[in-house]
Amino acid sequence: MDICDLAPGYVRAIAPYQPGKPIAELARELGLEEAGIIKLASNENPLGASPLAQRAIREALGELARYPDGNGFELKQALAARYGVGEERIVLGNGSNDVLELAARAFLAPGLEAVYSQHAFAVYPLVVQAAGARGIEVAARNFGHDLDAMRRAVTPITRMVFIANPNNPTGTMATGAELGAFLSSLPREVVAVLDEAYNEYLPERARYDSLAWLERFPNLIVTRTFSKVYGLAGLRVGYAFAGPGVADLMNRVRQPFNVNSLALAAAAAALGDHAFVRESRELNRTGMGQVTAGLKKLGLDFIPSCGNFVSFRVGDGLAVFQRLLGMGVIVRPIASYGMPEYLRVTIGLEAENRRFLDCLGRALAA
Repeated sequence: MDICDLAPGYVRAIAPYQPGKPIAELARELGLEEAGIIKLASNENPLGASPLAQRAIREALGELARYPDGNGFELKQALAARYGVGEERIVLGNGSNDVLELAARAFLAPGLEAVYSQHAFAVYPLVVQAAGARGIEVAARNFGHDLDAMRRAVTPITRMVFIANPNNPTGTMATGAELGAFLSSLPREVVAVLDEAYNEYLPERARYDSLAWLERFPNLIVTRTFSKVYGLAGLRVGYAFAGPGVADLMNRVRQPFNVNSLALAAAAAALGDHAFVRESRELNRTGMGQVTAGLKKLGLDFIPSCGNFVSFRVGDGLAVFQRLLGMGVIVRPIASYGMPEYLRVTIGLEAENRRFLDCLGRALAA
């Protein structure tokens, strides 16, 4: 018998997450110069990392021989001050993916179920399956979460519901009123995970105060990340807000040093870099206009997005993706999300957006 056959069947059945193709990998595969490749596949900040975060990293280099603060005191203190939430309600993770897994490990087990939407973030079914629970995928409505249908999918053995707002990869968003009504209708024994990885990109008219719901809904977990607008994707640091009891359970299954020293220092500094966040948000706003106008000019349908990316329909997504790779442009195919006719592109710098649109036009004409 192969030793691997002894692993639980639900683990052996997991299809690993496929990240966006790295620039170095494409350069090796096609013999391209790295400097001539643009990557618009992983929703990274085209401005790079927060300058305050970069300075904090340089200052922290002298302490690399020391283990990081396993409790993340300074970052929790900064988050508590920034958002007015008690430190006992905060859980830190190695990216928000880690926090999502902590939630699943704390509340899911074989024989239980979790509900998530079609076309939602691929990590949800992965963490559910890794916990041995059963995932229930609810059909999307106009590429977004059908909250009424998701509520109807909840059964006595449902322990968790995942909602991405805005959603990745579709960019769709539920309003605060819709979310509040959904949470009010949810049984208190069902944990609601509200994934707000792209929260900082929302325009003021679309904002709502999810943290104000924590007192009202003790079954709510709100997750966020420093990977997007703050530009710290390479350091992997995310966080969650939850009720004290829920946070305590998540911290019990958390690895002691799951966030490294440089990530802790950089995140705490980035949280105060309001000028960088404003610049990033404005670049995204103008870039979104540039890209969507270009897609319209090419006659392509796209899904209006509240994130820093947009998904658009090209017919044969894989073929167009491959043609773009040959031109040194990396976008994201999303067939694994049940959208084989679509590609997703991250909003980049003005010149990157322009090159993407030029190459896309040529790829479609090929």
